[in-house]
Amino acid sequence: MKIIAGNSNLPLAEEISSYLDVPLAKSDVRRFADNEVFVEILENMRGEDVFVVQSTSAPANDHLMELLIIIDALRRASARRITAVLPYFGYARQDRKPGPRTPISAKLVANLIEAAGADRVLTLDLHAGQIQGFFDIPTDNLFAAPVFVDDIQKRFNSQNLMVVSPDVGGVVRTRALGNRIGADLAIVDKRRERAGESEVMNIIGDVSDRHCLLVDDIVDSGGTLCNAAEALLANGAKSVSAYITHGVLSGEAVNRVNNSQLEKLLITDTIQPTKEILSSDKFGIIKIAELIGEAMRRTTDEHSVSSLFD
Repeated sequence: MKIIAGNSNLPLAEEISSYLDVPLAKSDVRRFADNEVFVEILENMRGEDVFVVQSTSAPANDHLMELLIIIDALRRASARRITAVLPYFGYARQDRKPGPRTPISAKLVANLIEAAGADRVLTLDLHAGQIQGFFDIPTDNLFAAPVFVDDIQKRFNSQNLMVVSPDVGGVVRTRALGNRIGADLAIVDKRRERAGESEVMNIIGDVSDRHCLLVDDIVDSGGTLCNAAEALLANGAKSVSAYITHGVLSGEAVNRVNNSQLEKLLITDTIQPTKEILSSDKFGIIKIAELIGEAMRRTTDEHSVSSLFD
């Protein structure tokens, strides 16, 4: 096994390397004066089983190009198998045509990764599970639920919990986590009655005197989570925290969360947390390296990956 890291999340790649006791392969990923990406692999890769660890987080286009060029360099270096390890798969929210004359960018990115020469893809909590079908190569979609369960059991110690989906689309994900911790399910029904008017939040389920855990795959602007927390507390919830896999947190999201009624926002480190996030008491970081590292080990040993979630 060989592991190569792009520049999107070096701390995570180093933690995966430490868990597997496999040093990161030496490579040079840099920019020319005009910002074109240049990659040079500084070790022999012929016949090796290589894993490229790279989240396509902001700046998404730069990190995507790094990934594609690293894969191309490995293919031309005669690597036996190349697995693209995408802790966070960018463009995943563009998985369908929301209107006429719009792209399905998630499918385009899948095509690019295949065309570059990847043999497998390993990712975590895809925005929509059917994105696996956009790839014509084997694709493993891991789930953050096991590490969330461990953190919930330590942090909340079997309190009167209820898991809450912040929208109807996340019900399956939220219910699965609720079943693991033996918690009931509530749903936030979010709608905008008229253009320009604020969203109306209706809560489906009795959250009175419950410690509520909002569950989702991505937090970007943070607006939905913060509004949902207000609505839950207005309906009698004792406290509201959130467990989110990918902390995109663009724009004023961190400030918005800091000033919200959320007690805690727990995110994994699939996207490298900023100093602003790390210095805030509102945020907690859940380490994901062992889960990804174990999936990589099982892939190279030809063992079951799905058994990680049994």
